[in-house]
Parts: sequence; C-alpha cells; structure tokens
Amino acid sequence: MTDKKRYSDEELAEFKELIEQKLEKARKDFDTLKASISNGSGNDIQDTSPTFKVLEEGASVLSKEEAGRLAQRQAKFISHLEAALIRITNKTYGVCRETGNLISKERLRAVPHATLSIDAKRRQ
Repeated sequence: MTDKKRYSDEELAEFKELIEQKLEKARKDFDTLKASISNGSGNDIQDTSPTFKVLEEGASVLSKEEAGRLAQRQAKFISHLEAALIRITNKTYGVCRETGNLISKERLRAVPHATLSIDAKRRQ
C-alpha cells in the first residue's frame, strides 16, 4: 500500500458534511450562550426578599461569567471548524502540519478540526 499524501475528494466531501453538521450545532449553542449572557429580563431578583438579593446577584454574576467563558470557548471551536472547511477547499485537510502524513480518519471523526496526528500531538 502506498502512502497517500492527501484524502480523496470523496473522503473530503464526507468530512465536509461532518464538519458542517458540527458547525451548525456549535453556532446554535453559541447563540444560546450569548442569549443567556445578555438576558436582562426573566428570572431576576425583583420579587425576592432583600435577604436573598445578595446571594442571587452573586449567583447571577457567576452564572454569566461561566456562560461567557463557555461562549468564548464555543467561538474558538467555531473558528477552528471554519478553518478546517478552508483546508478542505484547499485539499490540505487531514494532513498533519508537523509530519506531513495523513491524520487517521478515526481522529478526524472525533476531532474534525485536528491539524496534528496522534504521534505529533504526543510529542508536544
């Protein structure tokens, strides 16, 4: 068996479909997180007694901070998936950026935006 230097157009189309599905879900999740951060109405502290106001305000701030961190992480994930789509268009998708060998299909199915093979990742 000869070592391939890139995936075939059919294989790239399969990965493109997978990435587009993940991208759609990631964007929905990101929109949900953004909405939870900016939601000013709804369950607030207006109807609670003053004793619980401080506790609820603290929990609300903590919740928004956590949602903010998750939103940042989701935005980064989206940008990685978009970069993977560009690599598919350039036909460089699935090629390890350190070794130049193909990244295994199993790894790409699990982490579709991967740019390093398992061996290269272990060496880091």
